[in-house]
Amino acid sequence: MTEQLVRTSHEDDIYTVTLARPAKRNAISDRLLAAIDDAFAAVPDGARVIVLAAEGEHFCAGLDLTEHQHREPFGVMKHSQSWHRVFSRIQNGGIPVVAALHGAVIGGGLELAAATHVRVAEPNTIYQLPEGRHGIFVGGGASVRVARIIGAGRMGEMMLTGRILEADEGQRLGLSHYLVGPGDGLAKAQQLARRIAENAPMANWAMVTSIARIENMAADDGFFVESLTAAVTQTGPEVAERIGQFLQRKGQGAQR
Repeated sequence: MTEQLVRTSHEDDIYTVTLARPAKRNAISDRLLAAIDDAFAAVPDGARVIVLAAEGEHFCAGLDLTEHQHREPFGVMKHSQSWHRVFSRIQNGGIPVVAALHGAVIGGGLELAAATHVRVAEPNTIYQLPEGRHGIFVGGGASVRVARIIGAGRMGEMMLTGRILEADEGQRLGLSHYLVGPGDGLAKAQQLARRIAENAPMANWAMVTSIARIENMAADDGFFVESLTAAVTQTGPEVAERIGQFLQRKGQGAQR
């Protein structure tokens, strides 16, 4: 019987993808990467938000070094690009992804987390880029995604020294957006997912597909794409109704 490396469930508007390789600290093998890709390619109709979680004591301890194999340069490049393709599907798939982090978020696990849009961490979460210790370089997108979160200088220092960032420092640097109590990560991620699901789907799509791309552009190009994206979203079918509801509530205090 084939081992199930990723478990999925769909309830109401929330689709949950759970890494299910706890005995290996959810380290990413080629099979696990393919299972993650399959799960994100099979988002059910009606799902408005995805929660990414993990079984066991760790979110993801990075590349499974027990399955590391020698490759020629072109093979290494293609392998790296397969990670890019999967993580880009997560980041640019048009549906917000909320990650529940705990334990080790290391190497490829940090690259996976950085591809999500909202990250919740528990106090035992640790972050590390240990590639320098192994004599290798990142290959799953960290030099773009992680560097943009914490800065290229900080990322370079993490790789050079192999230092471990504790949960509070990761929160300060932006690796997580929320820091919650022990065991509360998944519940908080689900709460946030439900709130995000209340947004207009087109607005969510615009936010998770446009912002990162605009960051890549020259300022004038970014302004132009922002205007185009605003034109698409603000003429969507739900906008008039939502603005009307807001105006009716105006004066009733902040809406939470």
